[in-house]
Amino acid sequence: MAEKKKIARHQQYFCVNKILNRVREIQRDGTRRGGVVWHTQGSGKSLTMVMLAEALALERGITDCKIILVTDRVDLDDQIYKTFHHCGTQPIQAKTGRHLRQLLRDDKARIITTVIDKFELAVGKAGVCNEHPNIFVLVDESHRGQFGELHVKMRQALPNACFIGFTGTPVMKKDRNTIDRFGGLIDAYTLEQAVQDKAVVPLLYEGRHIDQKVDSEALDDWFERFTNRLSDEQKSDLKKKFSSSDQLNKAEQKVMRIAWDVSEHFRDNWHHTPYKAQLVAQDKATALRYKHFLDEFNMVSSEVLISGPDDREGEEDIHEESKDVVKVFWKKMMAKYGSEKEYNRQIISAFKQAEDPEIVIVVDKLLTGFDAPRNTVLYLTRRLKSHTLLQAIARVNRLFDGKDFGYIIDYRGVLQNLDKAFDLYGQLAEFESWGIDDLARAITDVSSESRKLRQRHSDLWDLFKTIQNRHDEEEYEQLLADEGLRDRFYERLSTFSRTLAVALSSSIFLDETPEDRIAAYKTDLRFFMRLRYSVSRRYAEAIDFKEYEPRIQKLVDQHVGTGELEQITDLVDIFNADAFAREVDKLASASSKADTIAFRTKRTINDQMQKDPAFYRQFSKLLEDAIRAFREQRLSDAEYLRKVEQIAERVRNRTGDDIPAALAHRDVAKAFFGVLQEVLDQAANAREISSTISLAIDDIVQEHRIVHWTRNTDVQNRMKGAIEDYLFELMERENLELSFAEIDRILESVLDIARARYA
Repeated sequence: MAEKKKIARHQQYFCVNKILNRVREIQRDGTRRGGVVWHTQGSGKSLTMVMLAEALALERGITDCKIILVTDRVDLDDQIYKTFHHCGTQPIQAKTGRHLRQLLRDDKARIITTVIDKFELAVGKAGVCNEHPNIFVLVDESHRGQFGELHVKMRQALPNACFIGFTGTPVMKKDRNTIDRFGGLIDAYTLEQAVQDKAVVPLLYEGRHIDQKVDSEALDDWFERFTNRLSDEQKSDLKKKFSSSDQLNKAEQKVMRIAWDVSEHFRDNWHHTPYKAQLVAQDKATALRYKHFLDEFNMVSSEVLISGPDDREGEEDIHEESKDVVKVFWKKMMAKYGSEKEYNRQIISAFKQAEDPEIVIVVDKLLTGFDAPRNTVLYLTRRLKSHTLLQAIARVNRLFDGKDFGYIIDYRGVLQNLDKAFDLYGQLAEFESWGIDDLARAITDVSSESRKLRQRHSDLWDLFKTIQNRHDEEEYEQLLADEGLRDRFYERLSTFSRTLAVALSSSIFLDETPEDRIAAYKTDLRFFMRLRYSVSRRYAEAIDFKEYEPRIQKLVDQHVGTGELEQITDLVDIFNADAFAREVDKLASASSKADTIAFRTKRTINDQMQKDPAFYRQFSKLLEDAIRAFREQRLSDAEYLRKVEQIAERVRNRTGDDIPAALAHRDVAKAFFGVLQEVLDQAANAREISSTISLAIDDIVQEHRIVHWTRNTDVQNRMKGAIEDYLFELMERENLELSFAEIDRILESVLDIARARYA
């Protein structure tokens, strides 16, 4: 890169000029107005920042210019530093908070790069405060990390600086703080524009699906054995966890089947080429499982790049595993590479420069801010949405020799999420309508909420005013044995936590509140959050799944198999609006068609329930389960459609229940049989006896019925009497025990069915 000459693309040129025109104007308070630059991923934001820094340094009207480049991650800080260095600019990289403090005070340090969290140490008790108005703070990935205490600390250190944020992800109107905090939107360059300008390659999407088959009888049997010490509510919690789509997505056979498909797909299309791929896994343990199968199949080379087992990053629900297998892997990597930084560096370097690995398996790492032009294919096995999804797919849209497209191969059903994510791009115009009144209201709301903090802190402690020893956690836990008090504790703690978060994002609050009081608020929050966790476990409000997870996951691995791979969508260019919309419509129409079938079938079941209640009840439950599973995202659109079509077919043709051969041509007797099975389910030979009785009752009904018999109570009473006599005779002959309530239930049920079927 250092030996190449780079010139500005048109969006970079016009963006830099827009910013220069903006900052040349001095506001009434002597500061310069900043703002946000939204240029899509892959459009050269880092180079735009270099060009802006050079332009600001050369601007005649701005003397003693200092430029500070801020990111929220160490790897991005390194990347920015190297980009400036390669472009002939000599920035100074802040190594520590103390070093940053020195650089902010040093007039000779013209260009500084730093991670935002160093400002907390730089400000500190003997905080730095540089009030010079010709300081320009260029914040990379400004949609992240700009809403809390760190951003406020940065503002405190540089109260008169001009802040310019750069982001590659569209910001929704509900996230207006990103725009407000920087001073408005300066420039936008969308992904569609970048594709048209050939600044990035188009993206092709293909949806694939692995059907899963459950050996429910064995799974349920072993589950009951493993969990016999749990209450029904706790069993329900555990079942809910392990029946989620995320949990089933980790089942061994599904991972193995996807790993095989990935291996074949990459081998047949990209093997022995310069191009590489990323596989996004559900969690760290599953990432290692993918690695195991990819190695076993031996078609492609791969490496796993994850954070340490105790480093909780990204979405909470995908990092609960903390499995021994992850710890063993991590120990092995640290022994091999010496440090996490070196482990990251060597694998990323090999991925970018060497022949192997061809595929890097990740969970959260490398989904944002990672540029590897050779990266061509993204295999998605984990559900992503909104900003994270847009960031992830942009990993494969960088330009590279001979690369015509980036490919997204989706095993997790994110197409509709992708469609929604792209809708964000159309919302930028809304920012232009935001006025001073909107900003004033936002600031007022923050200040108003912050003023409530002291009272909410007091309200929380008021619950524990009878505590004798404030350092004795056992005393707190015993006091919270009272369920009503626990509920009030949870509510007040939640309120205090939310209010503190708002307060810490307010520079006014931080300026006016002594540091020891802020520290006390934070200490108390940590204490009460720990207490909440302890009492919820102690009083069985929640169970610790760790004891059960390995065994239940083993059950899922053993008893949840897979069918054949199904291609859900054709390979489609996501920027071909019509083609992309058609594929979205296919899925939308699949779920819409499924809903139509499901609810029509449901109506049919309701209409026909009286004619055969036992039969229709079972399918009503199956249908409700299918609808609920789809709503909870445990079924894909295609699975949902297939399931309701099967149910509808069985309802339509009255199949799927286990009817004795003797009833094959006696439809009404089949309905009687279902009722009798429900009543006699505990009796010996229940199936045989129910079949005999149902045929006899059908004969009695047909013998007694006449024209308009359903309106003739005498005929119906004679039917009842005859059926009752038959049942008493049968009880004596077969030594069958039926209570009077059970006899009444049979009589009422079969007469209801007969009236519906023989009207």
